[in-house]
Amino acid sequence: MPDRVGEAKEIKFRDPELAAALGRNLTALVDEIGRSPISLMHVCGSHEQAIAKYGLRANFPKALDVIMGPGCPVCVTDAPEVDEGVELARQGVHVATFGDMLRVPGTRLSLADAQAEGHKVYVVYSAAQVVKMAKENPGEEYVFYATGFETTAVATAAVLLDEPPPNFSVLSAHKYVPPAMEIVAQNPKSRVEGFLAAGHAAVITGYGIFEPMAKKYGVPIVVTGFEPLDILAGLVELVRLVRDKSPEVFNAYPRCVTREGNLNAQRMMWQVFQPASGMWRGIAEIPDGNLRLRPEFARFDARKKFSIDASVYASDAASELVKSCICGNIMSGLASPPDCTLFRKECDPQHPVGACMVSSEGTCKIWYEYGGRPDLSELKDAV
Repeated sequence: MPDRVGEAKEIKFRDPELAAALGRNLTALVDEIGRSPISLMHVCGSHEQAIAKYGLRANFPKALDVIMGPGCPVCVTDAPEVDEGVELARQGVHVATFGDMLRVPGTRLSLADAQAEGHKVYVVYSAAQVVKMAKENPGEEYVFYATGFETTAVATAAVLLDEPPPNFSVLSAHKYVPPAMEIVAQNPKSRVEGFLAAGHAAVITGYGIFEPMAKKYGVPIVVTGFEPLDILAGLVELVRLVRDKSPEVFNAYPRCVTREGNLNAQRMMWQVFQPASGMWRGIAEIPDGNLRLRPEFARFDARKKFSIDASVYASDAASELVKSCICGNIMSGLASPPDCTLFRKECDPQHPVGACMVSSEGTCKIWYEYGGRPDLSELKDAV
């Protein structure tokens, strides 16, 4: 019987011996289950980056299928939301956002396209940076196009609670992950048997938030970090719970995550934001999956402050190329990048067709850069 993760020696971030031991434990557990595939989903682009960058998937048991779900906030930003940002820029408003968001296609244009037209679109690292810009230019209007999950939503909330200047506002495209995980869990086409939850989001929410979902849908959930050893340890625990048919929540990231989470951060986030239903690009309408500003913050809500009519973009028919993109199925765990006829052909990081090829956290871009399921036996044969 393989040792539990908690009984192993002290975890170091880079320990080849411990990685090998975890790999043996993982293989032994998969062999005990004795069927294929065992399909697990993680919902974080940082997890996928680590899995691909460090070649972990090449050493997973062949019966284990680790899928990336809707864990890229830029990728799930819907085209009409991008259209809103483009329209604001075209109205002469200064629009600032994170770098990954710039090239995400809207219905017809991206923010990069608006920038190329000569409009005032900027890349920033934080909402606080946009506040500084607004204070320095009180006669101009500045909008922070806010994307990201719970972790970045808290940072946006902190800025709004700190009395920003009146010429600053927020166009919120923030998303909330737990409802999206539920959509995947209840999808009759889904083959996901367990979830690997993102440690940084759970630092905010706590791991207790996943307990009702695990019980309701009968799927285990393991919270883990982003080092290769974190991911291996998390997968060992998740496969163990699948083997035991135990729909529990396990915290494999105790150095950062507690059951309750960061209560101060939660209070800040829910003081500023309220959940709202909305489309996640290519996936579905997610009940309570979007975060919108509460009425008390209407003076800082770009949707309330400006007249944004993006219907002109919505009337444009999507190109045949865009229609062929299967980014939504990839983020739902129903397909992988090589299943897309555009992958590495018409669609690459220099000429992205879908949002999954734009962001550094998008599955298609990660697989383009690092590969998806490398077969080390083929490399041995080649040598």
